Amino acid sequence: MLNSMKTRLHFKAPILAPLLLVLLFLQWRDPSRIWTMLLVTLGSIWFISWQWARSIYKNTRITREIRFGWAQVGDRLEERFTVHNGGVYPIINAEIEDHSSLPDYPIARVTAVGSQDTTEWTTQGVCSRRGVYLLGGTTLHSADPFGLYSVSIHDPAQATLMVMPPVVPLPQIEITPGGYLGEGRPRPRAPEQTVGAAGVRAYQSGDPLRMIHWPTSARLGSLFVRTFDGAPAGDWWILLDLDQETLAGSGFDSTEEHAIILAASLADRGLKARQSVGMVINGEPFTWLAPQESPAQRWQILRALALAQPGKIPLADLLERIRPQIGQRATLLVITASRNGAWLNSLAMLTRKGIVPTVLWLDAEAFADKKLPGGELPSMLAQHQVSCHVITPDLLNRPEAQPGQAGGWEWRTSLTGRAIPIRKPGDLSWRRLG
Repeated sequence: MLNSMKTRLHFKAPILAPLLLVLLFLQWRDPSRIWTMLLVTLGSIWFISWQWARSIYKNTRITREIRFGWAQVGDRLEERFTVHNGGVYPIINAEIEDHSSLPDYPIARVTAVGSQDTTEWTTQGVCSRRGVYLLGGTTLHSADPFGLYSVSIHDPAQATLMVMPPVVPLPQIEITPGGYLGEGRPRPRAPEQTVGAAGVRAYQSGDPLRMIHWPTSARLGSLFVRTFDGAPAGDWWILLDLDQETLAGSGFDSTEEHAIILAASLADRGLKARQSVGMVINGEPFTWLAPQESPAQRWQILRALALAQPGKIPLADLLERIRPQIGQRATLLVITASRNGAWLNSLAMLTRKGIVPTVLWLDAEAFADKKLPGGELPSMLAQHQVSCHVITPDLLNRPEAQPGQAGGWEWRTSLTGRAIPIRKPGDLSWRRLG
């Protein structure tokens, strides 16, 4: 690893050699103690500078280590830097230059290292933007005290950091399972399907008699009905509309970022419910992940969402494209900020196939903070008997929805005034870049 470092020694005072030659010529033509003192002084400075810079060049090494190989937006990133000077001359001005692509992560530093000594420090930053970034390389810039030589030591080691979108609780969002509404009530004109029983609850007026769980009712002396896990045996398809013509707002307070957070949170919710979840994103790059029920699927979805950028495929075209691929027992979750009702005909074709959609409609007017056409879309969806949730910035701007766990500590103070950690970062080990 040490051999991979690239070192460079550069002489910054090319005028010094001609100046010494001039002094030698003057001493030869007109011997004087002045010329002798200047020659000795400049020659000594040059020699000491060369020895000093060469010591730094030959004996200095950089080590960079990181905690946490992945993170979510809002998580804390921590790195440890170590500069070792094995030479006999101290480093009085070591400037650290970082070549990472992670935004809003300034870690430049100027330090000093004694002779045959080691300096170590840690840096912290917050992952402010989703995406895939490179940490490293790292360059140390230094020089001799007289500034005649510059030394650059470059460590090309890099590490990939995946910053995932945050996953937040969504208590207000009810998913309509394919073929069913609520606790097993069949949707009109929807094919009969199988759902998994999750438990029982007390009978309420209007509950279907076929849902009564007779063994529990007999044991407890009152009527109880079966409850379900909220999903039929079919797959979940999450359709994320990132058509650039429909997006509004900027930064975190944009329909794009809120839509991605919704998609990540819904996928996490479905997979925790042991549901096969797939995802389609009409952004750049176009993403098609077939439904699966596995821990690996969660990472595939989060990675796709971390990389997703707005695209040019309209929602209507996307619905037409996916229609042959979705089975009749599927649950379709459409996340969109589109205010153009042109895609409703394509959605209706899917409902005729027996697919039950749930639309999460981001109100672009609330994000853009100005009047926009198309605000009647939720009522149009209600006329088509399509469940629609209107998403405003307030949904994800709640304290309990704030992301960021990795790298964080939580403390409480005991009665004696002692600080006690109640939550520690998951993995405190250091890993070297590369």
